[in-house]
Amino acid sequence: MAFSKLNKEFEETKTNFTNSKLMSIIRYQVPQLSNWSSSDRLASLRDEVNRLFDFSWPSRDSGLFSGWSPALDVFDDKDNLVVKVELPGLNKDAINISLDKGVLTISGERKQERESKEGESFRSERYFGKFQRSVTLPTPVDGSKVSASYKDGVLTVDLPKVEEAKPKQIAVNVA
Repeated sequence: MAFSKLNKEFEETKTNFTNSKLMSIIRYQVPQLSNWSSSDRLASLRDEVNRLFDFSWPSRDSGLFSGWSPALDVFDDKDNLVVKVELPGLNKDAINISLDKGVLTISGERKQERESKEGESFRSERYFGKFQRSVTLPTPVDGSKVSASYKDGVLTVDLPKVEEAKPKQIAVNVA
């Protein structure tokens, strides 16, 4: 009998619970301010402003907005430095190579091809305009023996090292 009375009270409580609306009360809490001192805040702001101005914005004439920068690889072997630059679609007369004080500079210009078809370009992803790539060479080279070849859109520049820069093999004598 006690069990049925307990069961009846449970059913009444369950019915009252489902029929009543529940309401939560949330107490307003004042936001906590950081424990930084004002000098710490100013120092942090100064650091952020300095970091902003340290970023060098690209100029209008830089490669980001108007020009392009071809991919370049430098290989170092025992006797030579080899520089390969991807320059597809360029005429060899449009490429300039110079070597000055250990800095190899490759520059040129790719002209945009204009076709006189009706309609506008649907999609254009190729870069056009002037480019210049400079690389500081890791070892001294003999400027009088530098050679360059251009095949299948890849410019290859061979830069023979000077004799002092080449690694020397030293023989070990057994006594």
